[in-house]
Amino acid sequence: MVAYAAEQRVGLPALRAGWVTQTFVHWPFGPDDVQALLPDELTVDVYDGAAWVSLTPFVMADVRPAVVPATAPGLPSFAETNLRTYVRRRTGRDGLWFLSIEVAFPLMVAARVIGAPYHPGTLGVSSAGDSVAYAGSRWVGGASYRLVVRPGDPITPTERDVWLTSRWRAYTRRIGVLWETPVEHEPWPLADAALEVLEETLTAAAGLPAPVGEPVVHFSEGVRHVRLGVSRPCAPEPAPS
Repeated sequence: MVAYAAEQRVGLPALRAGWVTQTFVHWPFGPDDVQALLPDELTVDVYDGAAWVSLTPFVMADVRPAVVPATAPGLPSFAETNLRTYVRRRTGRDGLWFLSIEVAFPLMVAARVIGAPYHPGTLGVSSAGDSVAYAGSRWVGGASYRLVVRPGDPITPTERDVWLTSRWRAYTRRIGVLWETPVEHEPWPLADAALEVLEETLTAAAGLPAPVGEPVVHFSEGVRHVRLGVSRPCAPEPAPS
């Protein structure tokens, strides 16, 4: 069962930040379509028989090393957008697998050293009236998106809402090694959201078929106390018997 609150304490974070003004757009896919994009060490996680892929634009706020306070001047804040899916290792340990990460702060591309699929680009987040707009395009390759949502009332998360939003580690792979990055933050404050505009080519660029059906959409004002742990190589798991 996926936990609503963080599953571990990140005692010595590599980075602290806030993830704010975040929208989640979740589509169901056939499990085989998503499994084809995963490394052998990971199995697609499913809910109600479907694999899920989520487009999550947000603002990465006040990014800093662990020893720097959030009140320090000049801390960078920038737009980021993830295309992610939900996975498990053979032991059952769940997490996220990023199909792509769009970012407006090129220094984050350094995380490619552990296989994080960062793509620098031109990204923006803005508000007009009751709506929040996100847009971005890669500098190389042309993948892009435009999303406008109208946040609604706060919700009490259902089991599916928690499953889709609350994951506490990310997996990446580089040069034959699977890496795990733990994360800790307060539970997401979720609200309903109405989708007003959605145009995107990120799913196709990742190798997915076109999404079908209406997506599930959430909005969150965000979490301010994100602690990203040090990425570590995963210990090999025994082969299935």
